[in-house]
Amino acid sequence: MKSGVSEYAQSVDQVFMFIVAISVLILIGVTAAMIYFVIRYSRKKNPVPTQIEGNLLLEVTWIAIPTLLVLSMFYFGYTTFTSARNIPEGAMIVKVTGQMWKWGFEYENGKRYDTLYLPVNRPVKLELNSLDVVHSFYIPAYRLKEDLLPGKNNYLAFIPDKIGSYDIACAEYCGMRHAYMYNTLHVISEDEFEKWVAVKETAAADSAVVNNSNTASDTTKGAGNTESDSVKTNNNL
Repeated sequence: MKSGVSEYAQSVDQVFMFIVAISVLILIGVTAAMIYFVIRYSRKKNPVPTQIEGNLLLEVTWIAIPTLLVLSMFYFGYTTFTSARNIPEGAMIVKVTGQMWKWGFEYENGKRYDTLYLPVNRPVKLELNSLDVVHSFYIPAYRLKEDLLPGKNNYLAFIPDKIGSYDIACAEYCGMRHAYMYNTLHVISEDEFEKWVAVKETAAADSAVVNNSNTASDTTKGAGNTESDSVKTNNNL
């Protein structure tokens, strides 16, 4: 298993290994007990069956120990999970939209992009929404996964504390091209992120101006054509 790239990911790995360790110990204990009883109470050693009475201490022990083990797994798992649900103060908000079969990202300045860029060491809140069916936003390197439900808002909060590029996938089957619903998270320095946002924001604004100019030109042309058509109609009359 690859090591996580954040404190949260490392906490998830620790919980995972804790549960695996307990499971292995239980497996060894149960297997050893089975082998012991098969040998100890075989027909050769006990040709005449013996009635075994209940043992209060034994019964309390095999109830108390599994209960404590399960509660300890729940405690460590729950405390780790809640850290991804607590929104850090001053977190940057990025709206994540899932649809068949792609991801979309919108930043606080209104800029939209098809790839997720985040500044290192800045708290982030991802607001998750789906336009069609159930999707699941999954970043394996960060051990983060949360469902996107149509008509319901959901979120994730974390701090990307290591520069690099990491896979984003949809972990919920969402149709024929589900396997193609991959994307990339790029964690970059604060300065690079600010430059990236500024450049893309300007480009988006220029594009909007061009689109508005084209719309106005088309409207003017349309009005001129309408006026010309009216004159032609009157002349014909």
